[in-house]
Amino acid sequence: MADYYSSFEPKGTRWLLQRITAAFLVVVLAYHFLLLHFVNHAAEITFAGTTARMSQVGYFSTMVLFLVTATFHGVNGVYNALVNQGLEGTPKTAVKWLLVGASVMLVVQGIRVSLAMTNLV
Repeated sequence: MADYYSSFEPKGTRWLLQRITAAFLVVVLAYHFLLLHFVNHAAEITFAGTTARMSQVGYFSTMVLFLVTATFHGVNGVYNALVNQGLEGTPKTAVKWLLVGASVMLVVQGIRVSLAMTNLV
């Protein structure tokens, strides 16, 4: 039988954050699908409607938190998968900082787009 290996330290901070972000994403994704796929059908989604939704502080905050949480969850998962495959040393450090840089750029651009979709700015 193969040995079990995970780069997550059991009960460590990254392990816990991966589980918390997963639970949050399940709830917010369900909300997103309910609102934008069942309450409002795809043909009814308009730029004006998006602007109206994003102009509500609660909705805006939820979507920005969704962006940050999904980015962390995805990048943390990819990083740990690579570490589990044997990534170590300088390549591990390079990949870590590449993923951090890509995450920061994604979040900054996502927030810029979110702000552009509001009447708040």
